[in-house]
Amino acid sequence: MPVDTERALAAAPRTTEISWTPEDVQLYHLGIGAGVPATDPRELRYTLESRLHVLPSFATVAGGGPPGVIAALSMPGVDVDLARVLHGGQSLRVHRPLPVRAAATRTDRITAVHDKGKAAVLVLRSDAADTDGPLWTAEAQVYVRGEGGWGGDRGPSAGAPEEPGAPDRTVERPVREDQALLYRLTGDLNPLHADPEFARRAGFDRPVLHGLCTYGMTLKAVVDTLLDGDVTRVRSWTARFAGVTYPGETLRIRMWRGDGAVRVAVGAVERGDVPVLAGATVEFTQG
Repeated sequence: MPVDTERALAAAPRTTEISWTPEDVQLYHLGIGAGVPATDPRELRYTLESRLHVLPSFATVAGGGPPGVIAALSMPGVDVDLARVLHGGQSLRVHRPLPVRAAATRTDRITAVHDKGKAAVLVLRSDAADTDGPLWTAEAQVYVRGEGGWGGDRGPSAGAPEEPGAPDRTVERPVREDQALLYRLTGDLNPLHADPEFARRAGFDRPVLHGLCTYGMTLKAVVDTLLDGDVTRVRSWTARFAGVTYPGETLRIRMWRGDGAVRVAVGAVERGDVPVLAGATVEFTQG
């Protein structure tokens, strides 16, 4: 099969030198909807270089280049059609606040290949560090349709059940019609998010929003709503991509705050709150 499990797991880690500037951080923040209203002091923390703070989910695009999903497809032992690939989930743990400008080393490796029957799930782990030490550890779950069924380990089950009871906070965030076109300038040029013909070949009526854009929009909503806008309080952010978001839709983000953690569920308002993110948790430090 196109996924050679033994070869993928045995391959040596791939090391890449990356760097970013305040302009890269600002572009990412604009790509996930920051800057509205443009003169709001809370938004200027994401858009104005003299006040700039880095939302931790920037780590998923830091340094530019292909995102985790596409990067996984270039690893040894992996040879699959991009049209059969979906981003199944993403986790991120930050070891300290991300600087607005840095040069770092990122190390990528496939740490698991799960057999889901009708699909394979690749787990790509990425560790980044600069001269001051570790910056973040991320894992991308890459869902490859049609590559399961070889009798391998199924891996962990899908995300945790929905939180019972009413959420502590609910907010709605609009997705611009051109959101995917803007977000792809951060480095994710997968045609699924811009090319209608490719999207149809992948099984969608029209281009879909990047899962990592929804991921970033949701983390920003949690930080702004429950963490006093303080990006440095985020310790980890994990979510399963339960469905897709289409540009032009509205995200309904429900939050349940606990001791040191926020459970999150996200749905698309215009499609009856069909789940977009599930099994999602932000871990944070107390303010």
